[in-house]
Parts: sequence; C-alpha cells; structure tokens
Amino acid sequence: MSSPTTSHFETAVMIRRILFFLVLISFTLLNLLPLFRGLNTPQAMEQAAIGREIARGNGFVTKMVRPLAYYEAEKENSGPVAFTDFRDTYHAPLNPLILGAALKLVGADKPDAWPMGTGELIYPLDRVVALVSTLFFLMSIGVCYLLVGRIFDPKIAGVTAVLMMLCDLMWQFSQSGLPQMLLMLLFSCGLYFTYRAMEAQEEGRSSLGMAILGTAFFVLMCLAHWIAIWIFLGFAIFAAVVFRPRGVVALAALGLLAVAISVPLIRANDITGQPFGTGFYVFYNGLAGGAESMVMRNHDLQSEPLSLDGLLLKILGTTLVQASDLLPFLGGILAAPVFFISLLHPFKRRTIAHFRWGILLMWAFAALGMAVFGIDRDLSTNPNQIHILFAPIMAAYGLAFISILWTRLDFVAQAPFLRNAHFVVLIVLSAAPMLLTLPNKVKIGMWLSKGGVPWEGYRADLLSKNLPEYFKPKDKTSEVPTPVIVSDQPWAVAWYTDTPSVWLPKNRRGFEKLEDTAARLGTPFTGILITPSSFDSGIPSTVRGQYGEFGSLVFNGYVSTLTASSAQRNGIAIMSMDGKLEPIARRYDVLRPLTWEFVWYGSRTTAPEGQR
Repeated sequence: MSSPTTSHFETAVMIRRILFFLVLISFTLLNLLPLFRGLNTPQAMEQAAIGREIARGNGFVTKMVRPLAYYEAEKENSGPVAFTDFRDTYHAPLNPLILGAALKLVGADKPDAWPMGTGELIYPLDRVVALVSTLFFLMSIGVCYLLVGRIFDPKIAGVTAVLMMLCDLMWQFSQSGLPQMLLMLLFSCGLYFTYRAMEAQEEGRSSLGMAILGTAFFVLMCLAHWIAIWIFLGFAIFAAVVFRPRGVVALAALGLLAVAISVPLIRANDITGQPFGTGFYVFYNGLAGGAESMVMRNHDLQSEPLSLDGLLLKILGTTLVQASDLLPFLGGILAAPVFFISLLHPFKRRTIAHFRWGILLMWAFAALGMAVFGIDRDLSTNPNQIHILFAPIMAAYGLAFISILWTRLDFVAQAPFLRNAHFVVLIVLSAAPMLLTLPNKVKIGMWLSKGGVPWEGYRADLLSKNLPEYFKPKDKTSEVPTPVIVSDQPWAVAWYTDTPSVWLPKNRRGFEKLEDTAARLGTPFTGILITPSSFDSGIPSTVRGQYGEFGSLVFNGYVSTLTASSAQRNGIAIMSMDGKLEPIARRYDVLRPLTWEFVWYGSRTTAPEGQR
C-alpha cells in the first residue's frame, strides 16, 4: 500500500508531465499555424522539390539547375543534358526520400495538388514539410529525455526537455524544412545506444550489439547531411579507443559507412565524373568570390577555375566566428557551454566521465567541418549549422555540474526550497528571447494577415499563381515547349512554380551558352525572373560584385519603379541602355512586374499566344 507522501509525489509528477505536453502541443500548433512564415532557405526548398519528384516516381531529379552542376554533367555526358530531367548530386539523399514519402502520402505528387487559396500567402505544402521536421524535433525531445535520464536522473532529463521546448532556434530549424531536426533525432539515438553499449561493457556484458546499433544511426546522419561525416569521424575515433576489443567497432562503423554512401557516390561519379558531385564545391564557399552563389553560378571551370587561395585564413576566421558566437549557435541555452567547464570535474561513474570525451571529440570534428565548409553567423538557420545538435547533451552535463556546485552552497543546504532554484533561473534566462518575442509574433500572425506573413523576399503566392500566367498556355491542349526559367531565386521557382529553373549565371557568356543549349534541346528559356534575392542581398557594391554584367538587369525593376510617373506604369529601363546586355534585353523585352520586387522579363518567341 502506497503512503500519502508517495501518492502526493506521483500526482505532482503527473501534473508536471501533463502541463509539459500541453505547452509542447501549444507551441507546435503556434509554430505550424499563426507563427509559420513558410520555408526560407534555398536548400530546404530544393530538397522539398526533389522530394516531390521522388513522390512522382522520377527519382532524385531537381528542377533547380546550377550552372556549375550543368557544366559537370555536360562534360561527363560529352554533350548537352536535359534541363527538364536534371539529376541532383548536391544534396544528401535521406531527407528528400523522407519528404518524398510524406508528399506522396498527402497526394502532393499529383499536378496542381494543394493549390493556394485566395488571399493565402503561405504555400500549403510548406506546412507539410515543416510538419515533418517538427515531428522529428518532438521525437528528439523524447529520445534526449531517455538519454539524459539514463546518464543522470529524471530531474535533469526533465529540465533538458524543457530547455529544448523553449529553445527558439530549435523551433526555427523545425520551421525551416532543413534536415537539422532529422539530424538531431538520429544523433540523439546514436548517443543513446552508444551510452548503453558503454554501460554494458562496464558491467562485463557484450557491448557489440548496442555499439553497432548506435553506429547505424551515425551512418544515417551522414546520409541526411554530408557535413555529418565530420561527426562520424569523431565517433569512430572515440569508438576505437573506448570499446574492446579496440578498433573492432570503429572498423565496423567505417565499413557500414562505406556501404551506405557507396550508392550515392557511384551515382554522383556517373553524373559528374567525380564521386562527391556538386556538393563537393561547397568546400569553396567563401573562397571563390565570397559566397556559395559565386561558385555554383560558374558555368565553366576551365575558363574560370576555382582557387583555394586563403583556405587556412578562411578556416581560422570561421573558427573564431564559432568561438565568439558559440552560445547563439547552441540555441542560447546557458547551461550548454558549461559543458566545457564540466570536463574538469571528476564524475564518479566511469561511463559518465568517459562519455563526455566522446561528445567533445565529435563536437571538435563538427566544428572543424563547419570551419572548412563555412557557417554564417547572420543566418541563424544556416544549412551547415550543426552545433545545435550538441545543445541538449551539453546542456545536460552543464546542468549536472551546476547542480553539484549549487548543492554544496551552505545557504542552499539550510533552505530546501532553494534546492531547484538554479534550474528555474537557467530555464527563464534561456527561454527569455523566445518568450519575450512570442506575444508580438502571435499578434502579427493572427491579426495582421489572415493569409499568413511570408518571409521578406519570398512570395509563394506570386510564383505559384501569378507567374505561370506569363508562360503557360491558357489552352492546356496547346503544344508548347517545356518552359525553362532563369532566375536569381531558382529554388523558389522550382518549388512554388513546379517549373525547371536555371540559376542566373555569373556573366553574359555563361547565360548565352546555356540559352543556346536549351534552345537546341527544344526547351528554350521562356523568361528571366528577378527577385529580392539579388538586388536586396547586400549593399549595391556587394550586389554589383556578385552579379557583374547582370547588374543593370538586377536593378532594372527597382530603378524603373523609382522613376515611374503617375501616368506611366514603368519608368526608365536601365537594362536597355546597357550595351553589355542589349542583345539579352532585346530578346526578353516583355516586362511584367508581378510587384516592384518581382519582375518578369518574358521572351516574345516563347510566350504563349495572347501573352506577347
């Protein structure tokens, strides 16, 4: 028979758990409904578009064509490659596969499925993609609770779960559609089974089964995002040292990784002539002109070879950025950086003490990978940002260390009600950025726009509903070439318009080369779409440096709006005055502003009858 004290304790625990799940459900609904602003990263949109092609049975086909990727494919194919069935070698395969299954489940594989309604500004399928990512996040909270509860105790596990729930950056990644939340789930599972393997070895039992199971999750991480291979390398070194017989688990891990990635590597080699595909060139991010776009918009590596000059300086600079902004990269969870101080504490249990060195080793390799491939402090949801994966487990060690110090204070021992005060302070301070901005975000989301509040620079409604009117025939039975659009925002065109889109090349020569190839293939360029992704990407000198000969095209719509009179819809067209672009301006002279920010330059030769 249970005592009144035990019954009271169980009731209090049950109330706390119910409250936690109610708050968690509320945050989930808020972030998927009124607070959701759509996808906002090129990688997420392209992976969603690839997932839709997978759902249609077309395989890993992308409708976003990078000039560099086309150059590689054309060179390996010894001839032109179709723009309308272009195979992707940039992304890791796991997340698009999962998105493909989800989009197939909701019927998004059918043409014109899930159309946008009147007054709607958020693409419906964006919410489907975000829902998949959010589910991974929710499952990550559960796995982290089990992991931390096994390492320490349910109290620290509960506080860690609360910190995850109140971490604004984790919700941002959940909404972004990037694979980070999938990575977090796989990483947490890998850590959980690795720790169980260490426990089994400590108790004299066989650890091989659990260790291999943990390895499998780390391998899946690599298939979800190529940068996770750096974490895998840290894990392999740790496994080689910790598990006995030494080296067996590490060799098995490397074998599993080799088998798992062999298929995408062979496929990429067949398409591009080298096993790492177009994703390899992310390595040049920041080295070839200061941005990945400068690399991917390069149409000919022979005439414009990439350079590794300044690599060491770049790695050093990115390392310093990570060191100075470590707390924001860890989601603003104050207990997480304390992990590094906890390395000095002699934890009594050997498994706890040894496990933290594995975490440190994996984080160090991850930081090195981010330094090599680049990470941007200005974009919180940077595609290469994987510090956030370590935030929960680091926070758990930080909480344990702070708790040890806190309980040793005399005034805490004399006042039992202060026993958990440090947890409350850490939760409040860590959650403050999210909680302080939440009311205003809810107000904006619920009252200022019934159709949603899209991200600045993205207009799914214009691309999904308005833009197709300029290049698709009104009579669907008409025989017209498959449209191919050139844009500075090809990821959004591919996803929202469901149309092949070529990233605006670096110069006119690259544009005309691709234009001629498209015409010979029977899929001529039907127009050029200019968006804020170009003219609003920095100060004018930065934009000019990035777009070079296309500077007048990029700023044409902006200048035309500024110089338009009340009697005229359009003002001065600086593009037609630019001798460098005069031939292109003559071929694409059907100017149709969707808004002053989104300007369409259509081709008279490919526009459907009645729209010329």
